[in-house]
Amino acid sequence: MRRIRLGTSTLEVPVVAVGCMRLNSLSKEEASAFLHTALEQGANFFDHADIYGNGMCESLFAQAWPMSSSVREKMVIQSKCGIQEGLYNFSREHILEAVDGSLRRLETEYLDVLLLHRPDALVEPEEVAEAFDILEQAGKVRHFGVSNHKPMQIELLKKSVKQPLVANQLQLSITNATMISNGLNVNMENKEAVDRDGSILDYCRVHDITIQPWSPFQYGFFEGVFIGSNKFSELNRKLDEIGARYNVSSTTIAVAWLLRHPARMQPIVGTTSRTRLLECFKADEIWLSQEEWYAIFRAAGNVLP
Repeated sequence: MRRIRLGTSTLEVPVVAVGCMRLNSLSKEEASAFLHTALEQGANFFDHADIYGNGMCESLFAQAWPMSSSVREKMVIQSKCGIQEGLYNFSREHILEAVDGSLRRLETEYLDVLLLHRPDALVEPEEVAEAFDILEQAGKVRHFGVSNHKPMQIELLKKSVKQPLVANQLQLSITNATMISNGLNVNMENKEAVDRDGSILDYCRVHDITIQPWSPFQYGFFEGVFIGSNKFSELNRKLDEIGARYNVSSTTIAVAWLLRHPARMQPIVGTTSRTRLLECFKADEIWLSQEEWYAIFRAAGNVLP
């Protein structure tokens, strides 16, 4: 699988990442086969969070693929922290405690990447910086980033945090593409012109922060999958049409649509189906034309001025 550099780091990662949010829906044997399929394809980047399955996803990951040193060296493991029941917490103590918990469950001595999961309204950048320094100096985390953050929230962290923020995990799909549509509808009075995220797409490109689209097949906020949905019949017709042109599935085309964007994104695919996982990976072989990309964009109901 083609690889890209993660942000400004020297870490080379596959263009499609394996999301582990639903891993605990599988048995240990099923999870082992699933991970084996990913690694066979060169997809060795695995995305976790301490809240996924209340930690069970991280634990099952280690059980399904025992973490010997030779195995660990072949993997890039990312996890996220900061979400607690009813609140967000970026305190120094919580970050350190959360990382230790993830390391224990994953049965590893370090995370390749740690992301702050969702913005904490009470964040003290100095405390985040202290936590990052301690984790880096102890060898527990090698690279750092954020998730669901706007430009000024990142700038606030950068006042104190000295480590480069290499990734920003953001919700993005063909049907949830406001970060793209607001950049097209500049100086317009329609709702598509509303900038809901502070031009985060352009900001990440300017600052070489890798965008990791999450829920690349979802519409709304976990309202459902648009592929095969009657709510998006025109989009599905277009995906099927273009998929037939390349002899691939609509799932493959939906991922290829994200990979076609020049921001060099790294989609996080959260399927637990080995067949669908391979369909996602096949997107690396597809390069949509300008006409095809915009046709898919419009078919989802996105507006061009």
